[in-house]
Amino acid sequence: MSIQQDNKKNPESDGEAFRDSVGTMDDSGKRKWVFPRKPKGKFTNYRNYTGYILLALFFSIPFLKINNNPVLLINLIDRKFFIVGQSFYLQDFFILALGAVISVIFVMIFTVVFGRIFCGWLCPQTIFMEMVFRKIEYWIEGDRNKQMKLDRQSWDSEKIQKRVLKWSVFLIISLVIAHFMFMYIVGYENLFRIMKEGPLEHPLHFTSMLSFTLVFYFVFAWLREQVCTLICPYGRLQGVLIDKQTINVYYDTKRGENRSKWRNGEDRKAQSKGDCIDCGQCVVVCPTGIDIRNGQQLECINCTACIDACDEVMVKVGLPTGLVRYATEAEIETGKKLGITSRMMLTTIFLGLLIGFLGYLLNDRGSMEAKFIKPAGSTFFVRDGKIINNFTYTFLNKTNEKKSVSIIVLDPNHAEVISSGSSKIILKGDEILKGSISISFPEKDVKFSKQNITIAVVNEKGEILDTFETTFEGPFKLLL
Repeated sequence: MSIQQDNKKNPESDGEAFRDSVGTMDDSGKRKWVFPRKPKGKFTNYRNYTGYILLALFFSIPFLKINNNPVLLINLIDRKFFIVGQSFYLQDFFILALGAVISVIFVMIFTVVFGRIFCGWLCPQTIFMEMVFRKIEYWIEGDRNKQMKLDRQSWDSEKIQKRVLKWSVFLIISLVIAHFMFMYIVGYENLFRIMKEGPLEHPLHFTSMLSFTLVFYFVFAWLREQVCTLICPYGRLQGVLIDKQTINVYYDTKRGENRSKWRNGEDRKAQSKGDCIDCGQCVVVCPTGIDIRNGQQLECINCTACIDACDEVMVKVGLPTGLVRYATEAEIETGKKLGITSRMMLTTIFLGLLIGFLGYLLNDRGSMEAKFIKPAGSTFFVRDGKIINNFTYTFLNKTNEKKSVSIIVLDPNHAEVISSGSSKIILKGDEILKGSISISFPEKDVKFSKQNITIAVVNEKGEILDTFETTFEGPFKLLL
């Protein structure tokens, strides 16, 4: 069996030596570059499929529309927001804020039970790093040993050619990613228009695009795993979220220790040796440079590369797989296999309810919003035995469809709406319309100087689209 090793240091003495040879920091505190071996195996294939699906979604969503609205658009500049084809306005900000709170709660509860699956399988940093940039690096520079050899050699023509090619491809991909990220802000039509008109017409947009590109290039060409190990707050948060019942990638210490090199034909059990043959393959494939055998660590992103590497070795030496596996700390301690527990089921149900509630909030916003405000400094006036108040209205049509609406007073029902024009008001799709109306009451029916009224907006079928409560002013009366 061939075992790849770092030629700078012989990692055969113990597991910590492997960590020292590939860790992200040396004894002096300086960064050490991580050269992970290309992983392969069942979980790696699953992660590749997941990553490719997510990348396909990332690059296709900007072009998808629902009811002629973008599937996702977060335009902070023009204050236009579309989520799943629904338009959101500043008036809906409380829904988005509540959605953000629900998302945080979801992530925390999910982590408590299922660990950092998000980091290894769904996180954009991991997806782009492992599914795009790392694969390009393997293609240009080769696997772990070739990369380390290239890193140690002098700047000859081979090294210059490969590094320039890699950095150039990284820069181009960063530029592409930046453009697609920009599509989520301004939309693909506006992006193509901005590109066509050029940087002189849109200096701010092109500066932003360049900044996005340089940030992506810096993150994926140099910062890399340090985003996960040093910067991302999620990794720090997991330390207080996980417990003995949390599912994570674990090394089975009871089965693996005492670890010892493999010798053909020996009875390891009789010699009190564990199943771990101390090959270090679980370490050299780790993208964050940790040794999973040292226990649960904040740097572990649950990418499962160590599981595939260990299983491959176990198959070769004829030992059972699963020495490194998805498990809980309690399972490792007790030896009982992980199964579906009531905690998992209840948590999954609760998370499903959270998603359902968030979906309900996003969907149940109404198709229209109306406000009726009395102009500043205005008061009532009396004419023909009626008391009249003026109001200014603001209508917001939250759909793409044109609406024909009318204004009525629900309570009290003997009020009359006076409009200077047609009683029908036409609103275009996604239009904000302002206007003014007057509301009158018979003078004999106004008992108080201020009384509450409810104004409604109805469509042509008489269906109420929105209501608004305000006050109607009249003369002060002394009640005896």
